[in-house]
Amino acid sequence: MKTLTKRQIERQDFVDSEIFELLQKFLPTSKTMEWDIEVIGAIRDAVQEQIVYKQKLISEIQFYPYIKT
Repeated sequence: MKTLTKRQIERQDFVDSEIFELLQKFLPTSKTMEWDIEVIGAIRDAVQEQIVYKQKLISEIQFYPYIKT
């Protein structure tokens, strides 16, 4: 069974964390948002659509590594 490398996992963590931080920046300073991977995933999909598919700046694997099945 294949698994992600440490570097690939770090990339996934980086992408998800950056999206979460961006969402937090949109909120008033008195508000915070709980970590919600569904919300983060929806934003990740939108970003991926733009930089991977429309702009073709990086590949899917480079943006958010995964194991090909």
